[in-house]
Amino acid sequence: MSNAAPAREVSVSPRAAPPRKAGLISGVQEAGLIGVVLVLGTFLSIYGYYDAPYGRPNTFLNTDNLIDGIATPMSYYAIMAMGVTLVIISGGIDISVGSIMALAGLVTAWTLQQFARDASAVVLMPLSIALPLAVGLVCGLINGALVVGLRMHPFIVTLGTLSIFRGIANVLPFGAKTLPFAGRPLPDASVTHWFRADLLGMQLWPLIATLIVIALGYVYLRLSVAGRETYAVGGNEEAARFSGIDVHRVKLRVYAVSGLLAGLAGLVSLGRFGTISTNSAMGYELTVVAAAVVGGASLAGGRGAALGALLGTLILAMIENAINILRLNQEYKNIIVGLSIIVAVALDRLGAVLRARRRAGVRTA
Repeated sequence: MSNAAPAREVSVSPRAAPPRKAGLISGVQEAGLIGVVLVLGTFLSIYGYYDAPYGRPNTFLNTDNLIDGIATPMSYYAIMAMGVTLVIISGGIDISVGSIMALAGLVTAWTLQQFARDASAVVLMPLSIALPLAVGLVCGLINGALVVGLRMHPFIVTLGTLSIFRGIANVLPFGAKTLPFAGRPLPDASVTHWFRADLLGMQLWPLIATLIVIALGYVYLRLSVAGRETYAVGGNEEAARFSGIDVHRVKLRVYAVSGLLAGLAGLVSLGRFGTISTNSAMGYELTVVAAAVVGGASLAGGRGAALGALLGTLILAMIENAINILRLNQEYKNIIVGLSIIVAVALDRLGAVLRARRRAGVRTA
């Protein structure tokens, strides 16, 4: 009879903190992104003039440009990039966020049009927030259910729903392709007194909403069990399943959050412009995915961070602002976005190869 101690089962606990090495890699990436922001900011601080005459005020450093030219336009991109980052960390992809954003905004605008212009904010404020979030959540749950239920590649699923959600926005009887249509303005309490409201003399609410989303994303990813489960599923789905994690629930959850945040982005856009159309957010998904990838989210899954999503969006927003300030052809934006995705993925793959070689060298030593 053997007295040997029984073998102890080794499992990956979803409650364990993310590996220190992964946190170090994320920190290095974020430091690099901050460096890029500083370099871009320095360049534009020197050359950010119209016609570049000496003694003319710097256009880039103008407060209106920093708020209205960078921070506010990047707000809905950053909000969606946070949701897409969660999906990418889990090993998936969501390219339907632009269509969800447009659909959520249209449903909200059409509903608010039914109220009088001087309708009470007590009713309109909760409604204007709940409606786009509900639309976004439903769309996100549909994406997640299709990915989990059909076991199809997320790119194929969300490519299909990108077209479906945009089609729904076009065929719903809103009365016009652009809302609000003539003679039916949105109530003041839902727009002018919300995301267009002045704070310290500036329209800061979109930026505040973005920072809240990023802060919640950080807490979700780094300080919650759900966040650790997301990293585990994206890092090794089979290992996560054997460790007791409900992989299907995790995937459904991240797509639901991505849809929810796309709905919030629709609200921010509607609040900023006071109007929305069936063509709104067309092509935004490419910029959002680029922001997430530039921010350090690995398309192979298992890596990404909330701060990275914000910094990636900020870099793309600064590049777009530079194109406007320097009066360059707007088509350069598409070229830069495409190159950003290719370069970020190439660097990610190079890093993976180097890490694999380093581990192989350690094993053979």
